Amino acid sequence: MESIKVFAPATVANVACGFDIFGFAVDNPGDELILKKSDRKGVRINRIEGDEGRLPLAAEKNTAGIAIIKFLEFIGEDGQGFEMDLKKLMPLGSGLGSSAASSVAGVFAANELMGRPLSQKDLLPFAMEGERIACGSAHADNVGPSLMGGFVVIRSYEPLDIIQLKTPQELYATIVHPHIEVNTKDARNILKREISLKNTITQMGNVAGLVAGLMLPDYDLISRSLVDVIIEPIRSILIPQFDDVKNAALENGALGCSISGSGPSMFALSKDLFTANRVGKAMQDGFAKVGIGSECYVSGINQAGPVVLG
Repeated sequence: MESIKVFAPATVANVACGFDIFGFAVDNPGDELILKKSDRKGVRINRIEGDEGRLPLAAEKNTAGIAIIKFLEFIGEDGQGFEMDLKKLMPLGSGLGSSAASSVAGVFAANELMGRPLSQKDLLPFAMEGERIACGSAHADNVGPSLMGGFVVIRSYEPLDIIQLKTPQELYATIVHPHIEVNTKDARNILKREISLKNTITQMGNVAGLVAGLMLPDYDLISRSLVDVIIEPIRSILIPQFDDVKNAALENGALGCSISGSGPSMFALSKDLFTANRVGKAMQDGFAKVGIGSECYVSGINQAGPVVLG
């Protein structure tokens, strides 16, 4: 193939209690990317749509571009040229893994055009380099699920150890993105560097409970475990109406509700599609009470990861 068009999905990271270790992919939104081989050495970005001109066209400063550059260097093909068109189908700074979707789309497309020299899982370190460019930290809780699909656990970063968990087919995610922006770097900088032993034990119990609840499956256990006593109390102050929106989700049948990634998007999990849609409306109404508009996305847990569109 000389060119390819791919889609990479948005993600929910942290998933309440699992800061930097949990993440899952959703069906929408996401990013589309067209990658073409070129006779000219280097990676060039022709245009980016949907970013309001905010993202860099220089490949080495762009999450998709740097992921491809690092991939080509690793396989010894840095003389291969590429041209790229990127279409952002989700808001920037949304807490939905926007930078991760771009980097995953880029390296996945490049691997396809080069004849798949690496397995999909082995592309993860290059996608993580895109995250380093975006926020200064090469975390994997967005790129992991976007690349591999499903619900993932990052057990370790050194060495990198990623586990995919089976999730109930009836589990649905509701994501509401309010029309405000939270900078990822700011959201990380406000976090405490030390936490109490009591909160650590509580959080560890919830992490273990959520894994067990997903695998059994046990919806009541999932609900009891979707509690974050470390990160959410701090980051929630950056999101207007957070408590009201969360309570609205729970009152309308959600198993749990918390911040998606670093915010401002909020997610909820429900045990059927009808409830997930009702929860979404209630959450949007909570933001609308103070004049904040929002988008709502409802989907099952995306098991596919990136896909070829043409």
